[in-house]
Amino acid sequence: MSLSDDTLRKILVQIQQTAVQSQRALNIAVQQTTAKDRERRILQLTIDEISGIQGDVNLYKGVGKMFMMVPRKEMEKELKDQEKELADDISNLTKKSKYLEKQFNDAQAQLRDIFHHAPKQQ
Repeated sequence: MSLSDDTLRKILVQIQQTAVQSQRALNIAVQQTTAKDRERRILQLTIDEISGIQGDVNLYKGVGKMFMMVPRKEMEKELKDQEKELADDISNLTKKSKYLEKQFNDAQAQLRDIFHHAPKQQ
């Protein structure tokens, strides 16, 4: 059974679009992962600095253009919650990246198969 040229062309365009969309989404996911990982490292450094401070010290949290005094325990809890949330986001983005990479590779493989098995014209 042979497909018409028009049908084959539509299939090729659809596979190419899938590959391009997957590649773009993958690049975005990788950029988001990098940004969230950077944020997480900054939070970890902040937590380490706060943990290293001895005694009861006043800590201040930036809120808009002002700073509010926050108890140390509350600040540590907020930072750890933010770190956990970022870790979850990174995990989800990693899963998404793996899926998009697989989708891109599958589309590329389909294109290779189509062109590899295409009849040679003379």
